[in-house]
Amino acid sequence: MKKTVLASTVAAGLTLSLTACGTGDDASTDQAISVDNCGDTVTLDGPPENVTVLKPAAITTLSRLGVLDHVTNRAGKYPAEYYDDATNEALDTIPSITDKTDESGHLQISREEVVATDPDLVLGETDTVNRQALASSDIPLIEEPAFCGSIDGDVTWDDVWDQVRLYGTVFDREDEAEAYVAELQERLKDVDGGDGTGAGRSIAVLYPTVGGGVTYAYGTGSMAAPVVAASGAENVYADQSQRVFEVTAEDLVDRNPDVILALYSDGTENQVVDAVNQIPGIDRTTAGRDRKILPMLLNYAEPPTPLAVDGLESLDRYLQEHP
Repeated sequence: MKKTVLASTVAAGLTLSLTACGTGDDASTDQAISVDNCGDTVTLDGPPENVTVLKPAAITTLSRLGVLDHVTNRAGKYPAEYYDDATNEALDTIPSITDKTDESGHLQISREEVVATDPDLVLGETDTVNRQALASSDIPLIEEPAFCGSIDGDVTWDDVWDQVRLYGTVFDREDEAEAYVAELQERLKDVDGGDGTGAGRSIAVLYPTVGGGVTYAYGTGSMAAPVVAASGAENVYADQSQRVFEVTAEDLVDRNPDVILALYSDGTENQVVDAVNQIPGIDRTTAGRDRKILPMLLNYAEPPTPLAVDGLESLDRYLQEHP
Protein backbone atom coordinates (compact mmCIF):
# COMPACT_ATOMS: atom_id res chain seq x y z
CA MET A 1 0.00 0.00 0.00
CA LYS A 2 1.40 3.39 -0.91
CA LYS A 3 1.98 5.94 1.76
CA THR A 4 2.23 9.71 1.76
CA VAL A 5 4.68 11.69 3.84
CA LEU A 6 1.69 12.76 5.89
CA ALA A 7 0.37 9.22 6.27
CA SER A 8 3.66 8.06 7.73
CA THR A 9 3.53 10.97 10.12
CA VAL A 10 0.05 10.03 11.28
CA ALA A 11 1.13 6.43 11.72
CA ALA A 12 3.97 7.60 13.92
CA GLY A 13 1.56 9.62 16.01
CA LEU A 14 2.06 13.10 14.51
CA THR A 15 4.82 14.61 16.64
CA LEU A 16 3.41 16.64 19.48
CA SER A 17 5.92 18.10 21.90
CA LEU A 18 5.23 19.83 25.19
CA THR A 19 7.73 22.31 26.59
CA ALA A 20 7.37 23.54 30.16
CA CYS A 21 8.78 26.82 31.35
CA GLY A 22 8.89 28.28 34.85
CA THR A 23 8.85 26.41 38.13
CA GLY A 24 6.60 25.76 41.09
CA ASP A 25 3.01 27.02 41.24
CA ASP A 26 3.82 29.74 38.68
CA ALA A 27 4.84 27.19 36.03
CA SER A 28 3.15 27.51 32.66
CA THR A 29 3.10 25.17 29.73
CA ASP A 30 3.62 26.19 26.12
CA GLN A 31 2.49 23.66 23.57
CA ALA A 32 4.69 23.33 20.47
CA ILE A 33 3.23 21.41 17.55
CA SER A 34 5.27 19.84 14.76
CA VAL A 35 3.82 18.11 11.69
CA ASP A 36 5.31 16.86 8.43
CA ASN A 37 3.93 18.59 5.36
CA CYS A 38 5.18 18.70 1.78
CA GLY A 39 8.57 17.24 2.70
CA ASP A 40 9.27 19.64 5.57
CA THR A 41 8.64 19.68 9.30
CA VAL A 42 6.35 22.59 10.17
CA THR A 43 6.51 23.77 13.76
CA LEU A 44 4.06 26.10 15.49
CA ASP A 45 4.26 27.57 18.99
CA GLY A 46 0.76 26.27 19.66
CA PRO A 47 -2.68 26.01 18.03
CA PRO A 48 -2.85 28.97 15.63
CA GLU A 49 -5.23 31.82 16.35
CA ASN A 50 -4.51 34.18 13.45
CA VAL A 51 -4.68 32.13 10.26
CA THR A 52 -4.57 33.49 6.72
CA VAL A 53 -6.09 31.15 4.13
CA LEU A 54 -5.18 31.36 0.44
CA LYS A 55 -7.28 28.49 -0.93
CA PRO A 56 -10.73 27.03 -0.23
CA ALA A 57 -9.61 23.41 0.18
CA ALA A 58 -9.25 23.41 3.99
CA ILE A 59 -12.37 25.41 4.84
CA THR A 60 -14.77 22.46 5.16
CA THR A 61 -12.46 20.70 7.62
CA LEU A 62 -11.80 23.83 9.66
CA SER A 63 -15.51 24.46 9.92
CA ARG A 64 -16.26 20.89 10.99
CA LEU A 65 -13.48 21.01 13.60
CA GLY A 66 -14.93 24.23 15.02
CA VAL A 67 -11.89 26.41 14.32
CA LEU A 68 -13.04 28.54 11.41
CA ASP A 69 -13.06 31.49 13.80
CA HIS A 70 -9.26 31.12 13.93
CA VAL A 71 -9.15 32.30 10.30
CA THR A 72 -8.78 36.07 10.38
CA ASN A 73 -7.96 36.77 6.72
CA ARG A 74 -8.55 35.03 3.41
CA ALA A 75 -7.65 35.45 -0.23
CA GLY A 76 -9.00 33.82 -3.36
CA LYS A 77 -12.49 32.65 -4.24
CA TYR A 78 -14.73 30.54 -2.01
CA PRO A 79 -17.74 29.26 -3.98
CA ALA A 80 -20.81 29.14 -1.75
CA GLU A 81 -21.76 25.76 -3.25
CA TYR A 82 -18.95 24.11 -1.32
CA TYR A 83 -20.26 24.97 2.12
CA ASP A 84 -23.31 24.86 4.35
CA ASP A 85 -25.11 28.03 5.42
CA ALA A 86 -23.27 28.37 8.73
CA THR A 87 -19.88 28.10 7.03
CA ASN A 88 -20.82 30.63 4.36
CA GLU A 89 -22.01 33.05 7.03
CA ALA A 90 -18.71 32.64 8.87
CA LEU A 91 -16.73 33.18 5.67
CA ASP A 92 -18.63 36.39 4.98
CA THR A 93 -17.27 37.85 8.22
CA ILE A 94 -13.62 37.10 7.34
CA PRO A 95 -11.89 40.01 5.57
CA SER A 96 -10.75 39.27 2.01
CA ILE A 97 -7.31 40.48 0.96
CA THR A 98 -8.01 39.88 -2.73
CA ASP A 99 -9.89 37.48 -4.97
CA LYS A 100 -7.91 38.34 -8.10
CA THR A 101 -6.96 35.28 -10.18
CA ASP A 102 -5.32 34.75 -13.56
CA GLU A 103 -6.94 33.00 -16.55
CA SER A 104 -6.05 29.57 -15.15
CA GLY A 105 -7.63 30.35 -11.79
CA HIS A 106 -4.38 30.89 -9.85
CA LEU A 107 -4.50 33.49 -7.08
CA GLN A 108 -2.62 36.71 -7.71
CA ILE A 109 -1.24 37.98 -4.41
CA SER A 110 2.10 39.29 -3.13
CA ARG A 111 4.18 38.12 -0.21
CA GLU A 112 3.89 41.57 1.32
CA GLU A 113 0.10 41.44 1.34
CA VAL A 114 0.14 38.16 3.25
CA VAL A 115 2.85 39.21 5.72
CA ALA A 116 0.86 42.37 6.46
CA THR A 117 -1.90 40.24 8.00
CA ASP A 118 0.61 39.11 10.67
CA PRO A 119 -0.50 35.45 10.57
CA ASP A 120 0.73 32.71 12.87
CA LEU A 121 -0.11 30.22 10.07
CA VAL A 122 -0.79 30.43 6.35
CA LEU A 123 -2.83 27.70 4.65
CA GLY A 124 -2.17 27.29 0.93
CA GLU A 125 0.56 28.68 -1.28
CA THR A 126 0.92 30.48 -4.59
CA ASP A 127 3.77 31.14 -7.00
CA THR A 128 4.75 34.18 -4.95
CA VAL A 129 3.69 33.09 -1.46
CA ASN A 130 5.32 29.85 -0.38
CA ARG A 131 7.25 28.39 2.54
CA GLN A 132 10.58 29.78 1.33
CA ALA A 133 9.18 33.28 0.77
CA LEU A 134 7.70 33.39 4.29
CA ALA A 135 10.74 31.92 6.05
CA SER A 136 12.38 35.29 6.63
CA SER A 137 9.25 36.44 8.44
CA ASP A 138 9.12 33.23 10.51
CA ILE A 139 5.61 32.46 9.29
CA PRO A 140 4.75 28.73 8.97
CA LEU A 141 2.78 27.47 5.98
CA ILE A 142 0.81 24.28 5.32
CA GLU A 143 -0.22 23.20 1.83
CA GLU A 144 -2.42 20.40 0.53
CA PRO A 145 0.00 17.50 -0.24
CA ALA A 146 -1.47 16.97 -3.73
CA PHE A 147 -0.61 20.53 -4.69
CA CYS A 148 3.03 20.29 -3.63
CA GLY A 149 3.63 16.85 -5.19
CA SER A 150 4.31 15.04 -1.93
CA ILE A 151 1.83 12.20 -2.41
CA ASP A 152 3.80 9.11 -3.38
CA GLY A 153 1.89 6.91 -5.82
CA ASP A 154 -1.81 6.77 -6.55
CA VAL A 155 -4.12 8.98 -4.52
CA THR A 156 -6.58 7.14 -2.25
CA TRP A 157 -9.25 8.05 0.27
CA ASP A 158 -6.62 7.62 2.98
CA ASP A 159 -5.13 10.89 1.79
CA VAL A 160 -8.38 12.63 2.74
CA TRP A 161 -8.42 11.10 6.22
CA ASP A 162 -4.73 11.96 6.72
CA GLN A 163 -5.22 15.64 5.95
CA VAL A 164 -8.24 15.90 8.25
CA ARG A 165 -6.13 14.39 11.03
CA LEU A 166 -3.29 16.81 10.30
CA TYR A 167 -5.60 19.78 10.84
CA GLY A 168 -6.92 18.07 13.97
CA THR A 169 -3.38 17.99 15.34
CA VAL A 170 -2.49 21.53 14.28
CA PHE A 171 -5.60 23.00 15.93
CA ASP A 172 -5.63 20.64 18.94
CA ARG A 173 -8.87 19.01 17.76
CA GLU A 174 -7.78 15.37 17.44
CA ASP A 175 -11.03 13.91 18.82
CA GLU A 176 -13.16 16.05 16.51
CA ALA A 177 -10.96 15.03 13.56
CA GLU A 178 -11.41 11.32 14.29
CA ALA A 179 -15.16 11.76 14.59
CA TYR A 180 -15.23 13.60 11.26
CA VAL A 181 -13.16 10.89 9.57
CA ALA A 182 -15.56 8.22 10.85
CA GLU A 183 -18.52 10.19 9.51
CA LEU A 184 -16.90 10.61 6.09
CA GLN A 185 -16.01 6.92 5.94
CA GLU A 186 -19.63 5.98 6.59
CA ARG A 187 -20.78 8.27 3.77
CA LEU A 188 -18.20 6.74 1.45
CA LYS A 189 -19.37 3.25 2.39
CA ASP A 190 -22.97 4.18 1.55
CA VAL A 191 -21.92 4.91 -2.04
CA ASP A 192 -18.95 2.60 -2.53
CA GLY A 193 -20.80 -0.34 -1.00
CA GLY A 194 -23.91 0.22 -3.08
CA ASP A 195 -25.01 -1.21 -6.39
CA GLY A 196 -22.11 0.17 -8.43
CA THR A 197 -24.07 2.80 -10.33
CA GLY A 198 -21.22 3.44 -12.72
CA ALA A 199 -20.35 -0.21 -13.36
CA GLY A 200 -19.56 -0.87 -17.01
CA ARG A 201 -19.24 2.82 -17.83
CA SER A 202 -16.17 4.96 -18.50
CA ILE A 203 -15.53 8.53 -17.36
CA ALA A 204 -13.03 11.15 -18.47
CA VAL A 205 -12.29 13.79 -15.84
CA LEU A 206 -11.35 16.96 -17.69
CA TYR A 207 -10.50 20.59 -16.98
CA PRO A 208 -11.31 22.38 -20.25
CA THR A 209 -10.23 25.93 -20.99
CA VAL A 210 -13.30 28.13 -21.26
CA GLY A 211 -13.21 30.02 -24.53
CA GLY A 212 -11.00 27.44 -26.22
CA GLY A 213 -7.46 26.27 -25.64
CA VAL A 214 -5.72 23.51 -23.72
CA THR A 215 -7.74 20.64 -22.26
CA TYR A 216 -6.41 18.96 -19.13
CA ALA A 217 -7.21 15.49 -17.80
CA TYR A 218 -6.71 13.81 -14.42
CA GLY A 219 -4.92 10.52 -13.81
CA THR A 220 -4.34 8.31 -10.78
CA GLY A 221 -2.25 10.98 -9.07
CA SER A 222 -5.45 12.96 -8.58
CA MET A 223 -8.34 12.59 -6.14
CA ALA A 224 -10.55 12.35 -9.21
CA ALA A 225 -9.37 8.75 -9.66
CA PRO A 226 -10.74 7.32 -6.38
CA VAL A 227 -13.90 9.40 -6.82
CA VAL A 228 -14.55 7.75 -10.18
CA ALA A 229 -13.57 4.31 -8.89
CA ALA A 230 -15.93 4.58 -5.91
CA SER A 231 -18.80 5.23 -8.31
CA GLY A 232 -18.09 1.88 -9.95
CA ALA A 233 -17.00 3.47 -13.23
CA GLU A 234 -13.64 3.33 -14.99
CA ASN A 235 -11.40 6.36 -15.46
CA VAL A 236 -10.37 6.38 -19.13
CA TYR A 237 -7.05 7.89 -18.01
CA ALA A 238 -6.39 5.27 -15.32
CA ASP A 239 -3.21 4.36 -17.24
CA GLN A 240 -1.76 7.80 -16.46
CA SER A 241 -0.04 8.23 -13.08
CA GLN A 242 0.15 12.03 -13.28
CA ARG A 243 -2.17 14.26 -11.31
CA VAL A 244 -3.09 16.51 -14.22
CA PHE A 245 -1.78 16.73 -17.78
CA GLU A 246 -2.61 18.10 -21.22
CA VAL A 247 -4.59 15.88 -23.59
CA THR A 248 -5.33 16.17 -27.28
CA ALA A 249 -8.77 16.03 -28.80
CA GLU A 250 -7.67 13.00 -30.83
CA ASP A 251 -6.66 11.05 -27.75
CA LEU A 252 -9.89 11.88 -25.96
CA VAL A 253 -11.94 10.75 -28.96
CA ASP A 254 -9.94 7.50 -29.16
CA ARG A 255 -10.65 6.76 -25.50
CA ASN A 256 -14.36 7.41 -26.10
CA PRO A 257 -15.70 8.09 -22.58
CA ASP A 258 -19.34 7.37 -21.78
CA VAL A 259 -19.47 10.35 -19.43
CA ILE A 260 -17.32 13.47 -19.06
CA LEU A 261 -16.81 15.02 -15.65
CA ALA A 262 -15.90 18.62 -16.46
CA LEU A 263 -14.13 20.45 -13.62
CA TYR A 264 -13.92 24.22 -13.30
CA SER A 265 -12.90 26.82 -10.74
CA ASP A 266 -14.34 29.94 -12.32
CA GLY A 267 -17.22 30.79 -14.60
CA THR A 268 -20.53 28.96 -14.87
CA GLU A 269 -21.71 25.41 -15.47
CA ASN A 270 -22.96 26.35 -18.94
CA GLN A 271 -19.60 27.85 -19.85
CA VAL A 272 -17.65 24.72 -18.91
CA VAL A 273 -20.13 22.46 -20.74
CA ASP A 274 -19.80 24.68 -23.82
CA ALA A 275 -16.01 24.41 -23.53
CA VAL A 276 -16.27 20.61 -23.64
CA ASN A 277 -18.63 20.71 -26.59
CA GLN A 278 -16.10 22.88 -28.48
CA ILE A 279 -13.41 20.20 -28.31
CA PRO A 280 -12.91 19.02 -31.92
CA GLY A 281 -14.52 15.62 -32.50
CA ILE A 282 -16.27 15.48 -29.14
CA ASP A 283 -19.50 14.55 -30.92
CA ARG A 284 -17.81 11.31 -31.95
CA THR A 285 -17.58 10.20 -28.32
CA THR A 286 -20.47 8.57 -26.49
CA ALA A 287 -20.41 11.33 -23.88
CA GLY A 288 -20.48 14.09 -26.50
CA ARG A 289 -23.10 12.44 -28.68
CA ASP A 290 -25.42 11.69 -25.73
CA ARG A 291 -24.70 15.04 -24.00
CA LYS A 292 -23.57 13.28 -20.83
CA ILE A 293 -21.35 16.03 -19.47
CA LEU A 294 -21.42 16.74 -15.74
CA PRO A 295 -19.96 20.12 -14.73
CA MET A 296 -18.44 20.12 -11.24
CA LEU A 297 -16.48 22.64 -9.21
CA LEU A 298 -12.82 21.63 -8.95
CA ASN A 299 -12.55 20.93 -5.22
CA TYR A 300 -15.24 18.26 -5.40
CA ALA A 301 -12.65 16.10 -7.15
CA GLU A 302 -9.26 17.64 -6.38
CA PRO A 303 -7.30 17.79 -4.06
CA PRO A 304 -8.02 15.08 -1.41
CA THR A 305 -10.40 16.80 1.03
CA PRO A 306 -13.82 15.98 2.51
CA LEU A 307 -15.38 17.81 -0.45
CA ALA A 308 -14.45 14.75 -2.54
CA VAL A 309 -17.12 12.78 -0.67
CA ASP A 310 -19.66 15.41 -1.74
CA GLY A 311 -18.31 15.13 -5.28
CA LEU A 312 -18.72 11.36 -5.25
CA GLU A 313 -22.30 11.63 -4.01
CA SER A 314 -23.07 14.12 -6.80
CA LEU A 315 -21.48 11.87 -9.42
CA ASP A 316 -23.38 8.87 -8.11
CA ARG A 317 -26.70 10.75 -8.35
CA TYR A 318 -25.88 11.87 -11.88
CA LEU A 319 -25.10 8.32 -12.99
CA GLN A 320 -28.35 7.10 -11.49
CA GLU A 321 -30.33 9.81 -13.25
CA HIS A 322 -28.50 9.39 -16.60
CA PRO A 323 -28.20 5.63 -17.21
